[in-house]
Amino acid sequence: MAIRTVEAGFLGRLPVLRRAEADPVLAQRKPGRRRLGPGRPIPFGIGIGPVLLVLAWVIGSATGSIDAETLPAPWTVAETAGDLIADGRLQSNLLTSLQRAGLGLGIGVLVGLVLALVAGLSRIGEALVDGPIQIKRAIPTLALIPLFIVWFGIGEEMKLIVITTSVAIPIYINTHAQLRSVDARYVELAQTVGLSRWEFVRRVALPGSLPGFFTGLRLAVTIAWLALVVVEQVNATSGIGYLMTQARTYGQIDVIVVGLVIYGLLGLFGDIAVRVSERRALSWRQTLGG
Repeated sequence: MAIRTVEAGFLGRLPVLRRAEADPVLAQRKPGRRRLGPGRPIPFGIGIGPVLLVLAWVIGSATGSIDAETLPAPWTVAETAGDLIADGRLQSNLLTSLQRAGLGLGIGVLVGLVLALVAGLSRIGEALVDGPIQIKRAIPTLALIPLFIVWFGIGEEMKLIVITTSVAIPIYINTHAQLRSVDARYVELAQTVGLSRWEFVRRVALPGSLPGFFTGLRLAVTIAWLALVVVEQVNATSGIGYLMTQARTYGQIDVIVVGLVIYGLLGLFGDIAVRVSERRALSWRQTLGG
């Protein structure tokens, strides 16, 4: 009886809800109604959290709440970064890390996207590709590094393969899932108008998979830096990870923190770049994110 009463009340409100959706002015005139969505985006809101974190670090260091032997003060880290820039070590190692991460990310994105299209558009392709991808997904990258060292040595090839395989997984998972959720009506429409296989991929499949692709790309950017941190501490002779390994040997905590800050900033700016690209590519889509 209670369920019927709730259903009747909801059905009775449907005309009002439909009128509100059809009339933007009416939709805005809802005094006393609580906002359900997150609201409008805050300008530069993504920087508020990091700024507060740095502010807490400054206050903790200034008041002595944070032991300098455990975590150096921000001004000490900034001074150390200035010294590393002055002697050229920071720039050269940063450039090496950017090249490794960029190349591994680019190849991994391409591989993941191709595999997702093969598995998403063909049942045979899915049978061949999805199983191995899921197996790799369940195996941590750290567990594969000893095997990759045996197979490919300890040079740049091993480092690139580790980053590439790590990046390809989130691209594949999210793009494949989005491909499988493309509205069947679009597929039927493509068949009705007589689109070729390539036209269907270009006009329906690829645009329909973009939301999942960008979700995977955001994850892939972060994972690329995580994999870079690992491989640059395996017999590397250059890179930010190598710089941090040397600093650990000599007990230079300030240099280690400089490396961590750089990794964090690279990850943050990379995520911002992907989100900006996503907004432009998916400007037609209305979401709670704005």
